[in-house]
Amino acid sequence: MKNDLPILSGLSLSEKFQRGDLMAAACPSREVLKHVTSRWGVLVLIALEGHTCRFSELRRRIGGVSERMLAQTLQWLEQDGMVARVAFQVVPPHVEYSLTPLGKEAADKVRLLADWIEISLPRIASSWEIRKSDKKRLQKV
Repeated sequence: MKNDLPILSGLSLSEKFQRGDLMAAACPSREVLKHVTSRWGVLVLIALEGHTCRFSELRRRIGGVSERMLAQTLQWLEQDGMVARVAFQVVPPHVEYSLTPLGKEAADKVRLLADWIEISLPRIASSWEIRKSDKKRLQKV
């Protein structure tokens, strides 16, 4: 019988576990996927590319994000090793965020997806129009 996952054939069970199995419900990779590919995760990674930002500056750069969601997203990405947080011992508090080398790699990847979405938006939007006209047609029947 042919192996459906050829890249995993020949690996020991511990090697398979270390690699992860994103399709398995209990795979810890899913949490990282959630953090990195969430709407705010993608935007934080892109906003921090080549920049070190304070919280308020980052919030201004990412239109529409609430303080709570930005704080939570930064905390997730920091825990995953993607974002570095540096707190300076001054009054008022001064905290800066930047990408770690791992975060720079992730930002490169999500930027490709974000760029593809931007470039493809006219084609994507055309399907929205088709679906709207189909709904209207079905409502008339």
